[in-house]
Amino acid sequence: MSGKRVFDIIFSSCVLFFGSPIFLFLLLLVQLTSKGPPVYKSLRMGKGGKLIKCWKFRTMVLNADAHLDAILKANPPLRTEWETFHKLKKDPRLTLVGGFLRKSSLDELPQFWNVLKGDLSVVGPRPIEVRFPQRAIEEIRERYRERTEKILSVKPGITCIWQTQGRNLLSFDERAALEERYVETRSFWLDLKIILKTIPAVIFPKGAY
Repeated sequence: MSGKRVFDIIFSSCVLFFGSPIFLFLLLLVQLTSKGPPVYKSLRMGKGGKLIKCWKFRTMVLNADAHLDAILKANPPLRTEWETFHKLKKDPRLTLVGGFLRKSSLDELPQFWNVLKGDLSVVGPRPIEVRFPQRAIEEIRERYRERTEKILSVKPGITCIWQTQGRNLLSFDERAALEERYVETRSFWLDLKIILKTIPAVIFPKGAY
């Protein structure tokens, strides 16, 4: 077992244990403010192209993917924004508390369970969302192009290098370039630096939405 894996197990176990009251509060908050289950599984691509299910507190209305297609078809400026950032700054699919959970990154707390399972690491490239499982690898190559194999060569993480350097103010290509650089230069000390820089980035969430 690698040192990185040992660190992931210890760190995620501590977060899940000591953060359990926060988890319970957020579960109730989501449940009471919107219809549907408080937690959902998002299909992502992990190391080596393996499909994994990442847990998150739900921040969007039910059937959000179907709503996205209709929104993008009806609104060309939003389609351009989506194609550039793969995010919408004012996403109409967000629930009453969804915007707060996303901006604070609290929606991603359940992913520490994915770290404990071994699907994710604490630090790594962000797990890539997959919308079309039947052609997942082609979908990812369309986005990452020549960077695909390098980024998929390591386990994805809850936090990453671009979350401390502008977050969603960066274009998708800029985020991908930073992730490629992380893979090339990764080390325990770089991971520790990213974790420490993530804390103020969450408290003062510039570029988060």
